[in-house]
Order: sequence, then structure tokens, then C-alpha cells
Amino acid sequence: MNSLRVARAAARIRPSTFVAPLQRRSYADAVSDKIKLTLALPHQSIYKSTDVVQVNIPAESGEMGVLANHVPSIEQLKPGLVEIIEESGGSKQYFLSGGFAIVQPGSQLSINAVEGFPLDDFSADVLESLQASLK
Repeated sequence: MNSLRVARAAARIRPSTFVAPLQRRSYADAVSDKIKLTLALPHQSIYKSTDVVQVNIPAESGEMGVLANHVPSIEQLKPGLVEIIEESGGSKQYFLSGGFAIVQPGSQLSINAVEGFPLDDFSADVLESLQASLK
């Protein structure tokens, strides 16, 4: 019994040699790196660039902004606007019918959709001419 007390006391004094590393998941930091973006439809690629700073997507779980070094994930997209913010400060918007956004390590983002159009194609003049041609 006495030897058991000595062993317990020695275990308390001697520091543990195994320390489990803390693993924490954090949000993406705004860094100077760029996103390699590909926006593709089944029949064509409508946008491809390596000078993208941020992409805002309409995910099923809610609106989501993707920056460089974002946590890898796969997001289902609902119909809506995808906003692409370029390094030059300009932005482009595309209407997508839905699809998937895949964030991969190395700041790569692939957006795949069945249908997608630049928002500029939805002007009032274009819609009026389409409506007139249907009559």
C-alpha cells in the first residue's frame, strides 16, 4: 500500500510527456492571396480567373462570402446571384439556376451550375424584346 502512494505522488510530480495539440477551426483571414475561380456550365466555362479577391455565393445554408485560404467545403447553391470581386476593384455578377460550389485547398473555387447568365443580359430592353417576340 505504501508503494502505491509513492507511485501516485511521483506521477503527480513528473510532467506528462504526451500533450495533445489543440486543433481549432477558424474563419478564413483576409489575406493578399487571390482565389483561382472557375464558373462552369455543362456546355461552356463562362468565367475563369486567378485575380479574384472574393466571391459571394447564394448557398442553401445562407449567403456566403469566400476569400483566399477558405476552409475546404462543398456548398449546394440555390438560384440567385454570384458576385465576383476582382483585384482591380471591379465586380461581375452572374445569375445561376443553382448548382454546387467546391472550395479546395490552395484557394481554388469551382462553381458548377446547369444554367447561368451575366446579369447584364437581364436588361429591361432585352426582356421587352423577348416578351414581344413571344406574342
